[in-house]
Amino acid sequence: MQFENLEAILDFAIEKEIEAADFYTNLSKETAFSGSAKMFAEFATEERKHQKMLEDFKSQGFATAVAGYKFEWITDIKRSDYVVELEYTPGLGYNEILMLAMKREEAALKLYNKFLIQADSAEVKNLFKLLCQEEAKHKLALETMYDDYMAKMGD
Repeated sequence: MQFENLEAILDFAIEKEIEAADFYTNLSKETAFSGSAKMFAEFATEERKHQKMLEDFKSQGFATAVAGYKFEWITDIKRSDYVVELEYTPGLGYNEILMLAMKREEAALKLYNKFLIQADSAEVKNLFKLLCQEEAKHKLALETMYDDYMAKMGD
């Protein structure tokens, strides 16, 4: 995937964040698991924050977009490396919903890592490093939930 400039990359990333927020919003409304509905609604809110961060970066620069953000290492337990790609259909089981969400977060993390490698300034690199960290947090949360669920099911 080639982009002409940073603005094109940011526009693409904003669209991906909107898509992710819509995905989690829909899951929060459709899931039969009340605890998961709340978690998916929270993920949607976080994805909207990422969208705003990207929009702020575009319009106001790095300092405004990431004011007060703290970088930290997020563990990768790599559970999503071992699950199959799924497409959403109504009626998916809880474990399948978690697998689908894990794979989506894994894809977002890979995308932002790609943008990070291509970035040509420290500010742009830090923006994508921050977004990598955010997606890694989501991925870890989903992988942990998946592991916990599967353990309860005897797997």
